[in-house]
Amino acid sequence: MKIIGMALLMMGCLMAFSLGIDIFQGFDVSQALYNVVSPFRVMEVTELFVRFFLLFLFFTESSYLFIKKRKRKRNKST
Repeated sequence: MKIIGMALLMMGCLMAFSLGIDIFQGFDVSQALYNVVSPFRVMEVTELFVRFFLLFLFFTESSYLFIKKRKRKRNKST
């Protein structure tokens, strides 16, 4: 869970940094938000597939490790 939290925290910080830079350059907030999410709008089908596949692998591995750790704790306590 720490890995997921850190990844989301870094993504949020980088998006906020990009948003701040756009606002300082004179864009209004709606245009700055559009600029932050626009790289995801222009992805091709193959790029989207790879992105979602990598996200799937990331969450699957994290879930597996979490469940494995939880079972190990449960076995030690009984």
